[in-house]
Amino acid sequence: MPKVLHLLYAIALLFGSHLVGFAWELQSGSYTINQDWSQEQDYERRYFVHVPDSEEPLPLFIFLHGNGGNAEKSMQGFIRRYKVLSKRYNMVFAQGYLKSWNIVSERSQAPDREFIEAIVTKLTEYSNVKDSGAVLMGSSNGAALVNQFAIETKLDHFSHYITVVSQLNAWQHDGTAFKAKGLDNNYTESVVALKGKCLMNVSGANDQLVPYAGGPSKGIRAKDGKLAFVDAERSIFLWAQHYGFKGEQLSRPSESSEAMDVFSYLDGAVVHYKMKTRAHNAGGALTEAMLLKFLNQSKL
Repeated sequence: MPKVLHLLYAIALLFGSHLVGFAWELQSGSYTINQDWSQEQDYERRYFVHVPDSEEPLPLFIFLHGNGGNAEKSMQGFIRRYKVLSKRYNMVFAQGYLKSWNIVSERSQAPDREFIEAIVTKLTEYSNVKDSGAVLMGSSNGAALVNQFAIETKLDHFSHYITVVSQLNAWQHDGTAFKAKGLDNNYTESVVALKGKCLMNVSGANDQLVPYAGGPSKGIRAKDGKLAFVDAERSIFLWAQHYGFKGEQLSRPSESSEAMDVFSYLDGAVVHYKMKTRAHNAGGALTEAMLLKFLNQSKL
């Protein structure tokens, strides 16, 4: 945090309610959260913030990069591509430890759910940040963390989750229940995820890294060999079922075009886009119009 902001914050704490007219506002820049875990002690974990001009407080939109990704570069690319979206939210881009997120057998063993929760808790203290309606979006390994976050968190600030090229993996849902990661990454504890959320998934029909039809990845390792995934269409149905859908899994798309099939549940509050000609690059077909349509959905 910039030194001048530290000074202002100290003044605010010193004078408290006696400081008439003081507005502690979030600013664009680089911030850190300190954490301890098996690989590090008092480690500064970085995240980048883009705050648009607005007369009203805006909700948070947190983006999680894929394996090997860079949060600052992700921010630059995202804001260039999604100009309207980036004016409607306080945009946050978190950096994964060792450029990855701790799912099953990644290099990072960091407490990533707690990292995201700490970011939200800290940023919603600012006067220009809404404490509801937050969005969590991730790509690939980042999307796997979005799934795990949605499964485990008890923080109710989020209304929408977006997962790009990573549906549920077989450790996160065993066919019967959602699973907490646990301290040892063994995913043995069944948990009930928070309800009342909206969730979008985008997957590529030709993806070999995260196979669309489920089964083991050709490249992502796990403790028992290669990381296995739930079928993408089954995965979105499991989320829809959790959020209150009572019917059978869709056997045909709700909408279809040459480029994609759409599987929509609960009036679009839970929706899956199958990109027919795409592989692990399916996120490239995700337009701003698609995102805005989804984000206009209300909480279930």
